[in-house]
Amino acid sequence: MSSTQSAVALHSPRSRLSRSRLGNHIGRAIAAIILAAFICFFAVPLAWLIEASTKTSYQLQTEAPFALGNWAALAASWNQLMGFEGGAFIGWLGNSALYSVSALVVMLIASIPAGYALALTRFRLRKPLLVVTLVVMLMPNTALVLPTFLELNAVGLIGNPLSVILPFSFFPFGVYLTVIYFSTSVPRDLLSAARIDGCSELQVFLRIALPLALPIVALIGFFSFVQSWTNYFLPFVMLPSSNVYPIQVGLAQLGRFAPALAVLIAALPVGVLFVVFQRFLISGRTAGALASE
Repeated sequence: MSSTQSAVALHSPRSRLSRSRLGNHIGRAIAAIILAAFICFFAVPLAWLIEASTKTSYQLQTEAPFALGNWAALAASWNQLMGFEGGAFIGWLGNSALYSVSALVVMLIASIPAGYALALTRFRLRKPLLVVTLVVMLMPNTALVLPTFLELNAVGLIGNPLSVILPFSFFPFGVYLTVIYFSTSVPRDLLSAARIDGCSELQVFLRIALPLALPIVALIGFFSFVQSWTNYFLPFVMLPSSNVYPIQVGLAQLGRFAPALAVLIAALPVGVLFVVFQRFLISGRTAGALASE
């Protein structure tokens, strides 16, 4: 075959189709490898945690990591956990629920109207407020614990549930996401039409903007709840006694008393919430992208 014929065969539609298929196969193989690596990174520890819950402390120390446990060991771990300090574990779960849900309610009441106002209204100091919100959002939470402690100590709230609920309610990331959503995903003409029909600004927000913002409300609500539920350092600093500890601080007090089962139970509410609100979370994450197309 001559060089001219080889070049023609190389650039023929069939050759290009073969190269395209080869590229697709290689791309899929790389994606499968990356996906398998992520599954191993996240799923293997979770699988071990579930398996470890069915073993005693002695079995965890002497048997292989993924050796099968038994129901008797799980029941013994459960009884041991429930009997720790007269049922303190259940109290810690209740404290976490109280702190997280209370902070969630306060955060939603404050963040959603704040984001709406910053996105759709014009007033003095609006841009500085946006900049401050962005700067505070980028600061690590641990850097704010000491000044927060000094402020709450000055008003005598250390040891009070409010010393945890109020800082948990401060969620600038929720304000920022709400600003982005109202700026990109809510039609301005629809809000203007409601004002022309005689709605006040509060009615426009409650009857038009807020129902349209349910996906972003679910998204920031989930993030806020997870941040509050999993926070360890702030409650550890603010709360002095075991009876007011949330679950994350209480886990550190368990020592050898069924730690794997305790961690699994502590993580369960977050997993359940994610499964229940998964549709809203996905729609909330993609709302801004769809609006910008």
